[in-house]
Amino acid sequence: MIVPLSDLAAAEGLGAAIAASMQAGDVIALSGELGAGKTTLARAIIAALGHTGEVPSPSFTIIECYGPPDVRLPVVHADFYRLTDPREAVELGLDDYRDGAVLIAEWPEQAGGFGSEPGCLSVYLETTDENQQGGRIAIVEGGADWLGRMPCP
Repeated sequence: MIVPLSDLAAAEGLGAAIAASMQAGDVIALSGELGAGKTTLARAIIAALGHTGEVPSPSFTIIECYGPPDVRLPVVHADFYRLTDPREAVELGLDDYRDGAVLIAEWPEQAGGFGSEPGCLSVYLETTDENQQGGRIAIVEGGADWLGRMPCP
């Protein structure tokens, strides 16, 4: 599915649609070039789950966690950009964080990818204009567990 993201409101709409369909154990794998909007979409998903505070980019901390009652579901927001080997995700204790939670993974390929997991919703973000100033699209693919609950913004 291809979703046009012409502005922040469109990204927030996609984030809300994803959040409405998520369940514990899911992975939302956000890929794309620097500046494509991965963190913006992650923030929209977390806000749609009920979080009203700041959502810092986990670029330096690598993992940020959010739990009820602040959000509808426990969420692990991870940015794997700085990992140089997928084994580092294991060393961070990622599986422990994920237990009973949704994982929102930026740069999932740096952690070995999650696309083979049936609960993975892969979202590839790309800019659609030469100046990278506005237009973007999201290419959304769901694993087997997403059949019947694909987000429709």
